[in-house]
Amino acid sequence: MKLFKISFASALLALSLSACGDSDDKNDNTLITDPEMTKSWNLVWSDDFDGPELDPDVWVRTERGSSDWNNNQSDDPRLVELRDGCVVLRGIENDDKTADPQDYICGGICTKGKKALGSSEYPTSIQVRAKLGKGAMGAWPAIWMMPFNQNGEGWPACGEIDIMERLSMQSFFYSTVHSYYTNTLGNGTPKNSTTTTFSPNEFHVFEVQLWPDRVDFYLDSTLTLSYPKVNDGADNQFPFFKEWYLIMDMQIGGSWVGTVNPRHLPCEMEVDWVKYQIFK
Repeated sequence: MKLFKISFASALLALSLSACGDSDDKNDNTLITDPEMTKSWNLVWSDDFDGPELDPDVWVRTERGSSDWNNNQSDDPRLVELRDGCVVLRGIENDDKTADPQDYICGGICTKGKKALGSSEYPTSIQVRAKLGKGAMGAWPAIWMMPFNQNGEGWPACGEIDIMERLSMQSFFYSTVHSYYTNTLGNGTPKNSTTTTFSPNEFHVFEVQLWPDRVDFYLDSTLTLSYPKVNDGADNQFPFFKEWYLIMDMQIGGSWVGTVNPRHLPCEMEVDWVKYQIFK
């Protein structure tokens, strides 16, 4: 009799489990979708530099100024050239000091006042495929961004994003964010700059991704630095989730890069393409 009771109880348990299984099967076709899982990167704009000239609705030449990065910028046509599907940004020893007293002249392009890259609504990716070449002592090629609208804010409060900066003939480059928090207050935590090794004579994809809570830097799809928003951005720590303009330039000389060796010139940076994507 005891054995019968155990068997009967086991049968009831089996029926109960079977009923539960039937109930689950009825819900197999009901999927709960996470909206975040349906988002992806969407191409908004790109330039592959295959045309006969730069797009005047997007690009302007960088102008000479008094800063280290632009005090040798020139509109000499030899310094920005479209060649083999690339835009080539060049630095040379000045061969006409009657027209221009600078020892060295170099060229760059930017989207200032023309095209905004980035958003205060959607995460953004800006990618640049470029080759830096052999370099030169005193050469300082850079791919970087400044706010499209500064709204009366001066530097560094407005923010700056340096996607790639290389000095001379180094086999590494710098990626950095600047702000009031990092530069004026001198806060190095969280880490706001890194160096990444690369092969200068090969093309690489230099990328920055702008998220509401972080700035991520990549080389060839490999994450090299993630700069997070902390303390809800107190002390103007995170002025980065907004619109920017892109600058790509060659500079010769300056207090950071140091002495120039004219025997190494000319030097070039080749840019194959630029892509701008949003995540939605």
